[in-house]
Amino acid sequence: GAVLRLLLKMLSSCSKVGDPHPGQPYKGGDFCAFLPDNRDGQKIAMLLRKAFVHGLTFQIKSCNGEEKVTWGLIPHKTSWDGGRARNGYPDSQYLREVCRVL
Repeated sequence: GAVLRLLLKMLSSCSKVGDPHPGQPYKGGDFCAFLPDNRDGQKIAMLLRKAFVHGLTFQIKSCNGEEKVTWGLIPHKTSWDGGRARNGYPDSQYLREVCRVL
């Protein structure tokens, strides 16, 4: 079926109050997520957009002494295939699960 591909770019910057190490620089990155291009997928895409605008999509984590942007607590499918084990489809529970989180 048809696919919605969400491309998100987080620029490198300095962390703010509430982040693990306020004032410290962190490394951004390019992120990609997938949804089915149907009514449910489009509904979830709109909810994910709202979450992004409100700063809920990503978090800053320390990794080997470096602060970097990673996915937050909202689950995203980062592969179109490979099933649940590869964070992809098919996964019959995903749309319900992400909708519950959002």
